[in-house]
Amino acid sequence: MLNKNIGLVIIPTYNELENIGAIIPEVLNQDLPLHVLVVDDNSPDGTATVVKELQSKYMDRLHLMEREGKNGLGSAYIAGFKWALQMEYEWVFEMDADFSHDPKYLKEFLAVIPDHDLVLGSRYKDGKISVVNWDWKRLILSYLANIYARLVTGLPISDATGGFKCFSNKALQALNLDKINAGGYSFQVEISYRLWKKGFQIHEIPIVFVDRTVGESKMSGQIISEALFVLLKLRFGK
Repeated sequence: MLNKNIGLVIIPTYNELENIGAIIPEVLNQDLPLHVLVVDDNSPDGTATVVKELQSKYMDRLHLMEREGKNGLGSAYIAGFKWALQMEYEWVFEMDADFSHDPKYLKEFLAVIPDHDLVLGSRYKDGKISVVNWDWKRLILSYLANIYARLVTGLPISDATGGFKCFSNKALQALNLDKINAGGYSFQVEISYRLWKKGFQIHEIPIVFVDRTVGESKMSGQIISEALFVLLKLRFGK
C-alpha cells in the first residue's frame, strides 16, 4: 500500500479560521504516523488560505481539498474517505477542527485500531458523561439522542452520534459510500450502523469532549430533525 501503517486525519471545515491554524500543528507535531486532509467548503473567512500557508512547513503530510460550496458534514467526510481510499491510507480518522476532539487521544486510537475495524471516541462510555462546557439542554438532547439511536438501530455502543472516529482501510472499502445519504449527526450513526451490520468489529475508548471556545457550532434544529427520520429509515428501510 502507498501509505501502509500511516493514518489520515480528515478535518472538515467551514469558517474555522480561528481554529485551523492551531489544530493542524497539534496533530502533526506529535510523534505519530499521521497525515492531515482538510476538506474546506469554500469558507469565506479564509480557512483554506491558512492551510495553504502551513503546507510549506508540513509538505506532503498536509493536504487540502477545496470544494465549491457548503455541502455539509457528511458530504465532506465522504469526499475525504474516497480520497483516503484512493491514496491507500491504512487508518482514516474523523476529527473536528475546533478542539472538541483533543488530538492527545490520537495515540490511543492508533494503539487499538489494528485489532478492530472501527474505533469510536465515546463521551458516554460505561454510563459516565464526559462533556465539558455544554449547557444542560444540549447535554440532555445529546444523551437522549444516543438512547434513541440505540433503541432504533440496535447499535451496541454508548455514543452513536459522536464524530471522533478511526476506521481501518478494510472497513471503509466495505462501505458503498455513494449510498450514504445522511448528513449531520445521523451520518455518524449510519456509518457505524452499516459497518456493524456487516459484522465489522467496533471498539470504544473514553474521551473528554470539550465544547468549542471560538467559532460557531454547526448544530441546528434542521440537523436534529433530519436525524430522527433518517434513523427510522435506516432501521426499517433498506
